Amino acid sequence: MNEKKHFDLEERTAVFGENVIEFCKPLKESAITRPLISQIIRSATSVGANYQEANGASSRKDFRNKIHICKKEAQETGH
Repeated sequence: MNEKKHFDLEERTAVFGENVIEFCKPLKESAITRPLISQIIRSATSVGANYQEANGASSRKDFRNKIHICKKEAQETGH
């Protein structure tokens, strides 16, 4: 049986952001870690926000640009 898999990227990107927030909550904050924690949360949650923007894009070019931003934010989070 060859079933088509359903990939709900809107849900998955939202869960990704939520998981990163949960990962960061127990981290000890200091002058060094505070900006790093803030940055990883901003970039991780930005993936989902930009994906939603892509879904509302006004053109194919706009969609591709916003998806490219999602990719960059995901790479930044991984870094």
